[in-house]
Amino acid sequence: MTDAVIAAARDYWGLGEAPITLIAARENRVYRVDRTCGPAALRLHRPGYRNQAELQSELEWMAMLAGHGMHVPAPIAAHDGSYLLETEATSVDLLTWLDGAPLSSVPATQTLYHDLGRLTAQMQNHADAWQPPADFTRPTWDLVGEDPTWGRFWENPELDARERTLLASFRDRARVQTAALQTEGIGLIHADLVPDNVLISGGQLSPIDFDDGGFGHRLFDVATITHRSRRTDPSGGLADAVIKGYGSLRPLDPATLALFEALRACSYVGWNMSRLAETGAMDRNARFISEAVSSIGRYLGQAQP
Repeated sequence: MTDAVIAAARDYWGLGEAPITLIAARENRVYRVDRTCGPAALRLHRPGYRNQAELQSELEWMAMLAGHGMHVPAPIAAHDGSYLLETEATSVDLLTWLDGAPLSSVPATQTLYHDLGRLTAQMQNHADAWQPPADFTRPTWDLVGEDPTWGRFWENPELDARERTLLASFRDRARVQTAALQTEGIGLIHADLVPDNVLISGGQLSPIDFDDGGFGHRLFDVATITHRSRRTDPSGGLADAVIKGYGSLRPLDPATLALFEALRACSYVGWNMSRLAETGAMDRNARFISEAVSSIGRYLGQAQP
């Protein structure tokens, strides 16, 4: 089937005999296409994760950001002006190629993380000023409902009694607090700006992989970065740099950020539940639970009694 999909993509985008090489096979299959006019990235989306309308909206969002000078992958239109091909039950798109190495592969510095915080604020500012098409649709991040986006984290089977009680009570408290937040705090967010999803080249940071992007609280975007940065720098220096970078362009309340850091940590506990049979998943699960407990502790330390 993959050969048939790639053959259809060659015809749809006029790729001719350009070499096409698989470079990543995770959630999506990503290929490098070495065109005579420059390389591009061909993505074969995993079936069933996003529908056609959601994928079209993702590409329109990325095109808008690229049009404002943001260094993100931009969709390349086919001969009929469209961005998306549906063939063999597979959604396919073609994006501009971005050179660079993952941020996770270079030494973490406060300067880089300050720039990443500022970049996050810039993307949000452009999204807030944008008027999407009437049929624009992306998922909404549910963090504390009955069926959160990444799973019922308080039911992870590896939680002990104390941890289960802590996560369940935190979820109840977080539900009240998030409901009290202003709706102005909701907007389009990338939602997965972990170091593997940010490329760096010559000091230029480039966000990639907008698969999980959608509508959510903007500080959840920041919390995704600061939460992960504490794994690299437990002292909090990198997290502080992110906060300063973001805060240079958008307001940020530290107590609310602590809430979303804890929710981000808990989301991984939920995400891993369906993956416990994978190699290394139990070790990963123990780390996720430990990080969630620590993040909730930081939140409770900052929250008003």
